[in-house]
Amino acid sequence: MAVGSKGKAITDVTRLSGPEKAAVILLALGEDHGTIWQQLDDEEIKEISQAMAGLGNVAASVVEQLLVDFISGMSGAGAIMGSFEQTQRLLAAFLPAEKVDTLMEEIRGPAGRTMWDKLGNVNEAVLANYLKNEYPQTVAVVLSKVKSDHAARVLAALPEDFALECVTRMLRMEPVQREILDKIEQTLRTEFMSNLARTSKRDSHEMMADIFNAFDRQTEARFIAALEERNRESAERIRALMFVFEDLSKLDPGGVQTLLRAVEKDQLGLALKGSSDSLREMFFSNMSERAAKIMRDDMESMGPVRLRDVDQAQMAMVQVAKDLAAKGEIMLAGSGSEDELIY
Repeated sequence: MAVGSKGKAITDVTRLSGPEKAAVILLALGEDHGTIWQQLDDEEIKEISQAMAGLGNVAASVVEQLLVDFISGMSGAGAIMGSFEQTQRLLAAFLPAEKVDTLMEEIRGPAGRTMWDKLGNVNEAVLANYLKNEYPQTVAVVLSKVKSDHAARVLAALPEDFALECVTRMLRMEPVQREILDKIEQTLRTEFMSNLARTSKRDSHEMMADIFNAFDRQTEARFIAALEERNRESAERIRALMFVFEDLSKLDPGGVQTLLRAVEKDQLGLALKGSSDSLREMFFSNMSERAAKIMRDDMESMGPVRLRDVDQAQMAMVQVAKDLAAKGEIMLAGSGSEDELIY
């Protein structure tokens, strides 16, 4: 058996490049698996096609080895495990490095099966900032494809006159031709999503703010003071990004009650021992009169407590609050922000 018909057959699999290996496998699979080609973009199809056209004869042993290697890699131990790293390694065997980087950036971007699913997970302010530079008709098409609640938030974030123009276009909009929709999707993918993935990588100051949050207050004060001497701007930026126990004072009553249900009572009492009077009263005011009295009595009976234990209890409560915020059950605002943010 051989694949192709030019010259002497290839008998050494190591002579084949990544695209040539892909070409051999696709030729061996034949036309019955033509749907695989539909998953490739134009550049990938061109690269594999060029490799395929120049293959010549490939010995049966090479084809068999490639297919065995392919199947073994996919089904080792009867199962497969997918990960970003594994995906990146597999893509690197077939595609140029820059193409792999672009694909991985998009994959790591907002979650979603389709482009419209992904857009639904993009913050409305970020999406509005991009769409405000597009034609109103294009924006109308995009907003008609995402969920209505998300479209409403994006419209509210757009300049008012521009938003009204988009609404007018949406009201008059007729069914969009498939090729136009494809073109908009491609533009969003190449110009917006890939840039979003590149710019949404975690800021180093955010990472350091999380680390500082995990310090006890003496260590935190020591590091902040030392950093202020070397780089005041960075110190101020980290302090603004930190979410500390006293920031819980910005919770609304519903958020306070949700948090109270999620924390252990002894942990709450210990944390409040080291809090400001105003924050302590805020928690008490969201309890029943009886529960507040029991909590006050418990705190009084504790007597003196170690600062380290108070810090740990407060850090634990902050983490519970962050977990609840991540689930959308409460809203948190950072210490450097005047506005509430939904995490």
